[in-house]
Amino acid sequence: MADQPKPLMPHATATWLVDNTGLSFEQIAEFCGLHILEVQAMADDLAGSKYTGRDPVHAGELTQDEIHKGEADSSYQLVMQKAPLEVTRTKGPRYTPVSKRQDKPDGIAWILRNHPEISDAQIGKLIGTTRNTIGAIRDRTHWNIQNIQPKDPVTLGLCSQRELDAVVAKAAKKAGVTEGEAAPVAEGASDKDKLIEELRAERQAAEKAAAEAAQEAEAAAWLENKRAEEEAGEESGGETPA
Repeated sequence: MADQPKPLMPHATATWLVDNTGLSFEQIAEFCGLHILEVQAMADDLAGSKYTGRDPVHAGELTQDEIHKGEADSSYQLVMQKAPLEVTRTKGPRYTPVSKRQDKPDGIAWILRNHPEISDAQIGKLIGTTRNTIGAIRDRTHWNIQNIQPKDPVTLGLCSQRELDAVVAKAAKKAGVTEGEAAPVAEGASDKDKLIEELRAERQAAEKAAAEAAQEAEAAAWLENKRAEEEAGEESGGETPA
């Protein structure tokens, strides 16, 4: 019985069995995969929150005959009639916890500013939002546009770095641009295409400047430490012994 699947909603099922059958706490705990003390707490109404009972007979997980067998013999272990179907994620927008949903506009604004080559459909799938919301933020007609601050969606926890990198790479490939290389703007290109290239060039220039600044800062820090060590050595070497 150790490998027997458990009910889809163990606590709710245990609550129903406690309230509607004469099964022992041990039998209910074994069938639902719970500790016997949890079942006792449900029976004594000591659980932190009262669960709404779920009928396993109606769900097809247990038969009435099986319950009768268990009521007649307290040592009998209930046998599940039909294992619950595994719950899988259906196609659709990414689910985002309520606590993170208020950060979505900031993440969308960041992508629009830093990766204009990414399509609205890709942003919607990555962040879990609608095209209307993306369009409103792009056009600055969003109801809360004054408070929207572009922030990295990875930092906000809206997606992983791997997911973002994959979308960026896919969008760049579709646009015919390799990493670190700006695609030439063809004659007669639309204003949107020109804007995308300008923004991409600005981003690459900013990244290069930031890298150079970091190297300069590192070199300056090294030089300052070196001078401090030399001065400390001179002071210790110039001391007159007592």
